[in-house]
Amino acid sequence: DGFFRNIQASSPSGEAGETRPSTLLQGRVLSHSLDMAQKVVEDHLIRGHHVAQLDPLGILEADLDSFVPSDLITTIDKLGFYGLDESDLDRSFQLPSTTFIGGQDTTLPLREIIRRLETSYCGHIGVEFMFINNVDQCQWIRQKFESPGIMQIIIVSRFEDFLARKWSSEKRFGLEGCEVLIPALKTIIDKSSAAGIDSVIMGMPHRGRLNVLANVIRKDLDQIFCQFDPKLEAGSGDVKYHLGMYHERINRETDKDITLSLMANPSHLEAVDPVVQGKAKAEQFYRGDTQGKKVMSILMHGDAAFAGQGVVYETFHLSELPSYTTHGTIHVVVNNQIGFTTDPRVARSSPYPTDVARVVNAPIFHVNADDPEAVMYVCRVAAEWRSTFNKDVVIDLVSYRRFGHNEMDEPMFTQPLMYKQIRRQEHVLKKYSDKLIAEGVVTLQEFEEEVAKYDKICEEAYTSSKDEKISHIRHWLDSPWPDFFTAEGEPRSMSCLPTGLGEDVLQHIGQTASSVPLQDFKIHPGVSRILRGRADLVKNRQMDWALGEYMAFGSLLKDGIHVRLSGQDVERGTFSHRHHVLHDQEVDKRVCVPMNHLWENQAPYTVCNSSLSEYGVLGFELGFAMSNPNALILWEAQFGDFHNTAQCIIDQFISSGQAKWVRNNGIVLLLPHGMEGMGPEHSSARPERFLQMSKDDPDHFPEFSGDFEVQQLYDCNWIVILLPFRKPLIIFTPKSLLRHPDARSSFDDLAKGTKFKRLIPDEGHASQSPGQVKRVIFCTGKVYYELAKGRKQKNLERNVAIIRLEQISPFPFDLVREEADKYANAELVWCQEEHKNMGYYDYVRPRFLTVVANKKPIWYVGRDPAAAPATGNKSTHLNELKRFMDTAFNLSAFQERDL
Repeated sequence: DGFFRNIQASSPSGEAGETRPSTLLQGRVLSHSLDMAQKVVEDHLIRGHHVAQLDPLGILEADLDSFVPSDLITTIDKLGFYGLDESDLDRSFQLPSTTFIGGQDTTLPLREIIRRLETSYCGHIGVEFMFINNVDQCQWIRQKFESPGIMQIIIVSRFEDFLARKWSSEKRFGLEGCEVLIPALKTIIDKSSAAGIDSVIMGMPHRGRLNVLANVIRKDLDQIFCQFDPKLEAGSGDVKYHLGMYHERINRETDKDITLSLMANPSHLEAVDPVVQGKAKAEQFYRGDTQGKKVMSILMHGDAAFAGQGVVYETFHLSELPSYTTHGTIHVVVNNQIGFTTDPRVARSSPYPTDVARVVNAPIFHVNADDPEAVMYVCRVAAEWRSTFNKDVVIDLVSYRRFGHNEMDEPMFTQPLMYKQIRRQEHVLKKYSDKLIAEGVVTLQEFEEEVAKYDKICEEAYTSSKDEKISHIRHWLDSPWPDFFTAEGEPRSMSCLPTGLGEDVLQHIGQTASSVPLQDFKIHPGVSRILRGRADLVKNRQMDWALGEYMAFGSLLKDGIHVRLSGQDVERGTFSHRHHVLHDQEVDKRVCVPMNHLWENQAPYTVCNSSLSEYGVLGFELGFAMSNPNALILWEAQFGDFHNTAQCIIDQFISSGQAKWVRNNGIVLLLPHGMEGMGPEHSSARPERFLQMSKDDPDHFPEFSGDFEVQQLYDCNWIVILLPFRKPLIIFTPKSLLRHPDARSSFDDLAKGTKFKRLIPDEGHASQSPGQVKRVIFCTGKVYYELAKGRKQKNLERNVAIIRLEQISPFPFDLVREEADKYANAELVWCQEEHKNMGYYDYVRPRFLTVVANKKPIWYVGRDPAAAPATGNKSTHLNELKRFMDTAFNLSAFQERDL
């Protein structure tokens, strides 16, 4: 019988450590046939996937373990586990009502019960789902598992063969060994389109990317081929197998319009996962798709990365959070059973690479990728699952990698036995075509005609790719904004609209910020005190940081600009200063967001506490910001240095995304920063790292032509909403200054006709008599208040000017030159509270020297170099502060120093 095949009689007879009902442990025969059938069925449901024939090579177990569960009847001796023997195989047993294997029959012989269970759960498909704690969902899956088209396999195989022939020495990270991925994706998209989906956002690693672009997205082949010719590169700053694309087309299966977007991504595997989810969420939000019935996401993964990269877990953890859910993602794992050169047996602790998905009760469908019909069936079920339950689902395509990590790599160095078998392995196209020809589904002539037809298409596209005129970078945009930019992708103007506000708008926002717009809403006494304080500020036409933030957000909402603020504890604010979400103290879950009660036809304001994740959540918000240029998307770190764990998103997407992928993005990072004696981990937001990533030339003094301020922003790789383009903006936000009595601004600073001050000059006695000034101290941030206090105590207000740089990068060359010329006789000092090897000094020093043409030095005042960002000792912190404050106001400190 079939269910005894491929099993050695010497298989272990029991599973270590597994608890079983005492009746089974004692080997007693269950007298009730229904109970017997129930147990046999249940054991196959739970553990059938362990013996499923998933590996196309037939040399590895997909779960890394050759152990056969003792309760699966795979050999005659296993019958004894249930107190049965060979004579019972032809006995009929009552089937439980929960199974679908009987069809219309209520009883079946044991032999047939086992055969049907093996066909459903132990063949080329292994189903993991019994951990799901929802009975209806489990029954749905049972019904689906208790069967596709030759043309798709042809185009995948011939595409890879064509690339290999034409560019044999190029890396392309081909799909050979898992060619079935392309028809799998097409099946998912077709089935989803039939269910109403009209927009699919995808993310994937480099393996098979060109094939997906060609045969799923349907990018013109000549555009792909021109990327192999260095003379015809499309101007992108990244390699061809990292590029993305956006394409609208007709789905041939459903005859419906569908938009496909494949996100550009770096080599950092899985980094694109949360970015895709954020973009999908944004599209759903702006389209009012509250159930994910129009927009969905598909994520493709490699087996090693899916198991090894923590951002996979972070992304899964967002999947059912109200402000982050995309209502179900279909995950497709291209399981090569190897990671670069690393054997999976030393690369993961879990049986399968997909076990991380169990944390969100996502069903996992393992399938032998050399069985196209099984793959197509699984894909249809996965699409139906997502459409029915709006939850994540994982497809594990157990396959192999025909070549090395890339086409130039030699895999026999490290996996000799595997690659001997792979070289003997018949191609899936050959296997499947032989099967269909033998069954009479197609003829040999029809098959050969299809092969020739696609080869001809590739040759024609190759010839066309020689035409330089087709090489345009806009063909590779994954998030085009056609209504925002010109057809050529350029800004429609190079000027910035005024940002000042009328008194009535300021007063209205201020009054709303200091009140509770809902009736019978009881707030905490401490919050009442904060609101009264805001009301006093508004009455005096003043604002602190929290109220200034209210003014910025509120005025944008008035103009129809959606604002989304996300991060850890942002609703209240880490320092209890924001309180954008008020909680009724007597009614559970009753909340009020005053910002959404400002204007009758305002844009919505979204403020949402995130999970305790930085990498995943920042990636998500970056993706959200890609969808709509007319929105302000902000991510706030709980403390500034917490962006450390999101550094990959900052390095690979935010600072370099435009250079690599011509992708504008206006994401804003709010990073609380300041040296306040709180220790190494809660002090510095590491401004030096962001400044190091800024691309302006420190040795070049720019020409001040046109609107220099806007042009400088356009040329940089950082900055936001009223500009005619989008740049990321990094703001180092205050902590103690949130409540500092001197850290206040007048409404006049935001009145009509005003704009952001890149530099705040000294407006005291020193500015009135610049010729008497002996020292000009340039600084930024909180240290200004220490300097202002120290200058006053030492009575040096006529001798020392203090100038604040509010915009560090792009460096305000024009304004700094004005100040340097104004105080021509004074020595120049840069003062910072950060250590010398951190903070701003290494960035500003060469730029100051460029401003003064290297004719005078820019002296440093601040903490000495150090390995840690700050001391954890309060006394040491204060002593360091006193030491550099004394230096700042010692006017002879630098007289004996060499330049």
